[in-house]
Amino acid sequence: MQVIRLTPDYCQNGTVIRLLCPTSSATCMMDSGKAINWTFNPENNSTVAGLTLATDKWSKSNFWIGLTLAVLSAFLIGGSVILKKKALLRLATTGHTRAGEGGHGYLKDWLWWGGLLTMGGGEGANFAAYMFAPATVVTPLGALSVLFSAVLSSHLFGETMNLLGKLGCMLSLLGSTIMVIHAPEEEAVTTLREMADKLLDPGFLVFASILLAACLVLIFYFSPRIGQTNILVYISICSLLGAFTVSSVKGLGIAIRSAFSDPSVFRHPLTWVLLLALVCSIVIQINYLNKSLDTFNTLLVYPIYYVFFTTVVLTTSIILFKEWGSMSGVDVVGTVGGFLVIVLGVSMLHLFKDLHVSLEDLRNNLCQPQGQHSLAKREDKHILIENVDSLPPMREEGPRVFIIS
Repeated sequence: MQVIRLTPDYCQNGTVIRLLCPTSSATCMMDSGKAINWTFNPENNSTVAGLTLATDKWSKSNFWIGLTLAVLSAFLIGGSVILKKKALLRLATTGHTRAGEGGHGYLKDWLWWGGLLTMGGGEGANFAAYMFAPATVVTPLGALSVLFSAVLSSHLFGETMNLLGKLGCMLSLLGSTIMVIHAPEEEAVTTLREMADKLLDPGFLVFASILLAACLVLIFYFSPRIGQTNILVYISICSLLGAFTVSSVKGLGIAIRSAFSDPSVFRHPLTWVLLLALVCSIVIQINYLNKSLDTFNTLLVYPIYYVFFTTVVLTTSIILFKEWGSMSGVDVVGTVGGFLVIVLGVSMLHLFKDLHVSLEDLRNNLCQPQGQHSLAKREDKHILIENVDSLPPMREEGPRVFIIS
């Protein structure tokens, strides 16, 4: 019998251990010192194992904490936009110089500061969400902030949301629900040493090197030349740096959680390397995102940025944390499909915001009798015949010919 010795980190209640063999596999869940074991044959290996892991995901409190924090973050960020916009509108009505014209009167408004603090709380909740839930769940749920902002704007500012915008909100909710249901089981990383092993994995080193080289080429070669004319340059820089941002956040989250039991983690070089990488990536992202918003239409910038950024984060999670390693085929299709549904919803909410489409217009077009079209056509013919004499004179050599179908 082969004996496998585990570290104390893997012997906690609720820990799932999966043993893979060429022809079979076994999954064990640690429960108060007893391991409940399942053995599978090659025919039902992946299906039963996937169900077991999915059940464990829903029973873990960390997943629910991360999910709650991600939704709370989206609500706070969406609400902060409303608070700051209300402060700016109130400032404009009092005759002060608007922010777009260089005014800074909003710095004296408590409502604007409330919005800023609310956004800070939302970003903090989003940071904490990465500590408990997989990045594959937390990042796509950021689209809910757009939904909350749009709904609150329509109620508080009287801004009308057309039919396509409402459908976009529903699709965003549907896609988020699908992604949560099919969310992957995150590979357990509980110490900085394990995080260092992940970061030094050859596959991730190659991936990170490619992203870093691509960012440098975009920043120093393409940005000065075509950055002002191509919307993808600035957005690509922000999105590619998202891989380093999320990786740093996950590592710092592990360091913060470990600090309560082992304060020496703050003397670990990796902690400061991750903090430096996080600060640098965020500063560069904010810089190029502001350039993109200042140069191109916001209705195009946000959907493209969301798609690019989320795609990079999902790819990073696959390579770094092996989050998709335990997923069944159904869960993979569900996760990708849910992400595409969110992309469609966000695009509809932004790109078609200015179209005047309502349910009443759609009902009138669908329910209008066919006879009304022919009646209107006959009326046009009679009007044309009655107004023949009032038409401008034509050349004498040219016959007057009217074709009425």
